[in-house]
Amino acid sequence: MKITGSNLMEPSSCAGSEDGAVKVCQALVLENSAVRVRIDGSIFTVDRMLLESNCEYFRALFQSGMKECQQEEIHLQVVSACGFLVALQVIQGERPILSDDETFEAIQCAAFLQVQPLVRHLVNLVNSDNCLLMYHTAATYGVLELFKSAALFIRDMYKDLKEEVKCLPKELTDYVESLVPSTYVMVGTHSPSNKSLQNNMRTVCYLDEDEKDWKVLTHLPLDASTTMAGVTVLNNKIYIVGGLYDLSNKVVDSGFCYDVASSIWSTFSSPQQLRYNCTLVGHDGSLYALGGEYNRTAISSVERYNVSTDTWSFAAHLPRPASAVPCTKSMGRIFTCLWKPKDATEIYEYLPVTNQWVLLTTLVRHQSYGHCMVAHRDNLYVMRNGPCDDFLRCMMDCYNLTTCQWTAMPGQYENSKGALFTSVVRGDSVFTVNHRATVEYSIEDNKWRTKKEMTGFPRIGSMWTFLLRLPKKSTEPLGKPELTNGQHFEVLSDLPSRSSVECYD
Repeated sequence: MKITGSNLMEPSSCAGSEDGAVKVCQALVLENSAVRVRIDGSIFTVDRMLLESNCEYFRALFQSGMKECQQEEIHLQVVSACGFLVALQVIQGERPILSDDETFEAIQCAAFLQVQPLVRHLVNLVNSDNCLLMYHTAATYGVLELFKSAALFIRDMYKDLKEEVKCLPKELTDYVESLVPSTYVMVGTHSPSNKSLQNNMRTVCYLDEDEKDWKVLTHLPLDASTTMAGVTVLNNKIYIVGGLYDLSNKVVDSGFCYDVASSIWSTFSSPQQLRYNCTLVGHDGSLYALGGEYNRTAISSVERYNVSTDTWSFAAHLPRPASAVPCTKSMGRIFTCLWKPKDATEIYEYLPVTNQWVLLTTLVRHQSYGHCMVAHRDNLYVMRNGPCDDFLRCMMDCYNLTTCQWTAMPGQYENSKGALFTSVVRGDSVFTVNHRATVEYSIEDNKWRTKKEMTGFPRIGSMWTFLLRLPKKSTEPLGKPELTNGQHFEVLSDLPSRSSVECYD
């Protein structure tokens, strides 16, 4: 029998009819896949399943058995047409850049209709122009994930936004000030087989910006190697995968994790395919080990580590074998650089939902390839060697994800001892380090401008750099390990309160 609206009984028509009405509603949804949503005189025709799978409000409505789920048109009064339009764009896979008015309406819509994909999109859009608006509006409407993310962003840029923050209600300002800012952290090259370096080179250090100097956070475990390893941060924890023992070139077959909150190192399982010189990236509760080498042969395999289950599984291979793949994350997305003869650097995006690599764009520069990539807002900055394999003066190009356009940044950037390849973005700044200086750049429209110089780090070999939210220091000194040049560094204390090291990925 064909089911139409006139055939349906309201749930209250007879006792015990609730389950039957729900089933009839579900049948109606299957037959009539579209529904009209009326807001402020505007009408949107939307796929029911799309709304149900992405919006808690409509999911509850369509599965409730209420008479509204049988209607072809639904009236909404609590959200604006503008906010609902943005929500539809996001759940259909678009990534719109929003004005202030659109941002406000979108947050209101995300709160009332409980549209989680829209919340995630808003989190990815937080920047220095909109963070105060997002923070205040999210607090007003109770969008907790966005509220925390915006607060952490403001804390990281507090010195630059101090005057603007004064416009916030006192309780919101107090909350921001209670948070711990991100800190620039570095770990150098170390192999457990090199006994002479164990006491001096096993340190993980952080930049004390107030004193403009480097201090010791912790020491690597005796069995851990960072020589040609994959190193990254996920949920405020350091992860190390792979690496080599110097003398034997044997691959380290255990992963290592440092929990900042407890100041404890632990081990976890290694990838199914042992590898070194791989790239490790943390995203959405998982680690991804990209490419690398084994037995001096580049590999293309990619493995995903589920942190909660301590299991590795293979993901889609890289388009071709590669080691030390430049990789970055922007707006909740993963991007890599791969070289392709002749003179081409290809930018790929990894799509976790469909498990595939998609070619976004290709940059062609004569005898110059992308060696490092960082992201700021919706821009990817690709650092490449200068003419004739000149790595002391690098060139930089910027790819905008919204306009899909490349911009060649003017001038050259000093890259002594690979300083540019240690680039880490925090707010509107980029930090780099080498043995001579630690430099903070300010990201401007078409250039990076030197903002501040601090003490360099006296260490040879490669460096891995990242951001962590560190515990507050103890008032008691914990000793000062000595480096090879006789310089001393302060050691950070352990065991902060849990709230002081919260980090949202």
